[in-house]
Amino acid sequence: MGTSDPYIKFSLEQDNMIKDKDYGDMKSSVKKNDLNPVYGETFHFNIPSLNNMELTVKVMDDDIVSDDKMGKSKIKLEKHGLNATPKEFKEKVYNRVFGKDAYVHLTLKYEE
Repeated sequence: MGTSDPYIKFSLEQDNMIKDKDYGDMKSSVKKNDLNPVYGETFHFNIPSLNNMELTVKVMDDDIVSDDKMGKSKIKLEKHGLNATPKEFKEKVYNRVFGKDAYVHLTLKYEE
């Protein structure tokens, strides 16, 4: 496997029965030539509650012409009882690029 310039794209939406509500996207920095990056970055989304909230985590490869998706994971936030105490997550990244043991490590919390 060659080198990659990975970054993470976070998307948050409320997965409703009729119409989903988008709460925005955020993007990490790009880590040049790194297949095992560590980011240590903080992102904030303003949401009314955890009801039906789904965080999509996409691992992307920064390319000149078009960025490639390296893998993706979805986290249904209301299932995890998030509160003001940070909670560690190790989520499998589903893809065709990484080996079977590709994960993204996150720390999440929710405050009203």
